[in-house]
Amino acid sequence: MERKRRKVCVVITARPSYSRIKTAMVALREREDVELQVVVAASALLERYGRAVDVIRQDGFEVAATVVNVLEGEDLRSMAKTTGLGIIEMASVIDSLKPDVVVSVADRYETLSTAVAASYMNIPLCHIQGGEVTGSIDEKVRHAITKLADLHLVSNERAQERVIRMGEEPDKVHVTGCPSIDIAAEILEEPPRAKGFHLKYGGVGREQDLSQGYVVVLQHPVTTEYEAARRQVTETLEAIYEFDHPTLWFWPNVDAGSDGTSKGIRSFRETRGAENIHYYKNMEPRDFLHLLKGSMGIVGNSSVAIRECSFLGVRAIDIGSRQAGRDHGGNVVNADYDREQILQALGTWKNDGELDRDLLYGDGQAGVRIAEVLATAELTTSKKLTY
Repeated sequence: MERKRRKVCVVITARPSYSRIKTAMVALREREDVELQVVVAASALLERYGRAVDVIRQDGFEVAATVVNVLEGEDLRSMAKTTGLGIIEMASVIDSLKPDVVVSVADRYETLSTAVAASYMNIPLCHIQGGEVTGSIDEKVRHAITKLADLHLVSNERAQERVIRMGEEPDKVHVTGCPSIDIAAEILEEPPRAKGFHLKYGGVGREQDLSQGYVVVLQHPVTTEYEAARRQVTETLEAIYEFDHPTLWFWPNVDAGSDGTSKGIRSFRETRGAENIHYYKNMEPRDFLHLLKGSMGIVGNSSVAIRECSFLGVRAIDIGSRQAGRDHGGNVVNADYDREQILQALGTWKNDGELDRDLLYGDGQAGVRIAEVLATAELTTSKKLTY
């Protein structure tokens, strides 16, 4: 008798979520014993955040369902209401698709909707990238999803240990590495490619000459400090302006405070000019990593600076508390929201030599490992705290 294909539902809620799971999706799609169901939700559908759904479709994935649940406001209320609406809408999608297992990625608040809906509908939940430590609301969300999840696919042994210490069954916690590192590993094998992005993505601002070195900036608001978002981004803008090197700046995500960050960027652009900065909404994951690999380094508070950049050997200045406590390699230097500290750290980039690569978040084979576990692991929905 032919074995039934396991229906694996992967939910993508934001542009970084796609790079965090893409290679696993590719591996799942190639398996004959799996039916991949892709659901795209929240800011991954929105034009002002780069419409990651378009990139997903361009990569050949069929989108089984979409969930429109982002409420305007970019404040604490809109985050809570977006999460609530997501639970309602995801319940309908799960009921329609009837997956055997639902995959929730990382720690964004929209992913909590997926976890709650799947759990209450008695569908096994798999969590990617649990057991890590950061600042902000992400810390609470990540660990809440861990306790809702039935299967855990983590980036490294440290994360595995933390998840087990949280009371999860050891045989349900698998070290796979991070799928975004798989893409970074592919980038290392390809010729350098840091040109042509202006023509492909457009963006706003003067086109920059990247031949003599450039900086990448990606700074998000911190939800627990959202009222300070505009002031915080202004400190970074002032430092980048004074550093006076070509800079490619990427728009923030949809978290509370995003409106303050965006207003700070627009105001600075209009009043100061800052002709050394060009602004982008989004890029395909491979293009973005090529851009990072060819850069002097990245500034801001995105996890890409700690995860992919550690593997690529790209310098990073991590600003503020958003990634506080996350395991990182020697590529990372920390700074406060202070233009002088940021500028001082930027000044070291002119003199430092090559950096060693770090395998802290994987070796480039995470996608295949994740697909194997999702296709073959025993799936259950009952769990008890272990001691």
